[in-house]
Amino acid sequence: MNTEKVVEYIVSWLKDYAEKSKVNGFVIGISGGIDSAVTSTLCAKTGFPLLCLEMPIHQAENQITRAHNHIEWLQKNFKKISVQQVNLTPVFDSLIAVFPKAENEEQLLMSLANTRARLRMTTLYYFAGLKGYLVAGTGNKVEDFGIGFFTKYGDGGVDISPIADLMKSEVYEIAKYLGINEDVIIAAPTDGLWGDDKTDEDQIGASYDELEWAMKQVELGKKITDFEGRKKEVFSIYTKRNRANMHKMLPIPICEIPEELK
Repeated sequence: MNTEKVVEYIVSWLKDYAEKSKVNGFVIGISGGIDSAVTSTLCAKTGFPLLCLEMPIHQAENQITRAHNHIEWLQKNFKKISVQQVNLTPVFDSLIAVFPKAENEEQLLMSLANTRARLRMTTLYYFAGLKGYLVAGTGNKVEDFGIGFFTKYGDGGVDISPIADLMKSEVYEIAKYLGINEDVIIAAPTDGLWGDDKTDEDQIGASYDELEWAMKQVELGKKITDFEGRKKEVFSIYTKRNRANMHKMLPIPICEIPEELK
C-alpha cells in the first residue's frame, strides 16, 4: 500500500465531501482505540473543525487515558480541535433500571452492550445537529463488510466512513505513518462495550490478521473443506459471523407492493 497516497486520498475525499455537503466540520467519538485515532487524525488533516467526544460508560481507566492522550496530541498538532466529555454512565444506569430483567444472561449482556453503542450514537448526532457537523464512522473493512462487528444504529450509525475500505493491518500502517501515539498502536483492540478489558479477539475468537486471511480466502472462492486445523477454525468463525451479521451489511429490506395492488 502506498500509505502516503492513501492518506492524501482519504483527506481529499473527506474535504471534498464536507464542502459539497456544506457542513461546518466533523464530530467523532474517541475511544482510545486505533480506528478512532486514525479516523480523527484524517478528519483533522482536512482543516475543518473537529469535535472529539469522550463518552464513557463504566469505561476501563486505560481506555479513558488513551483517549485523553490522543486528543491532547491532536490539539498539539492541528488547529480547530475541540473536545467535549459526556459522562453517559448515569444515563445508561438510569435507562437499564427501568428495563425489565431478562432471564437469558448472555442475551442480556449483548443487549446492554448494544445499548451503550446506541447511546453514544445518539450523543454524537446531538452535537452534530447543534453544530452542523458530519458524524465520522470508525469502522474498518473487516468489521463493516467482513464479520459485521458493529452495532446496528450504534457505531454503525454514521454519515461517512473514511476507513471502511481499509483492512485492520492497513489502519495500523496508516497510524504509524501519521505518528499516532504508541500506547494506542500497541493496545489490544476492544469495542469498549463491556465495562472490562475484554478484547475484540476474546469476543470473536480470532485475531484481525486471521480474519483478514479468511476474508481473502472467501474472495478467492475457497471452502471450509480446503483447510485443516486452526485455519479451518478461523475460516468457520469468519463465515459464521458473516452469515449471521449480513443483515447489518445489506440495505434494510423493503416490502415492495406490486403496482396492481396500489
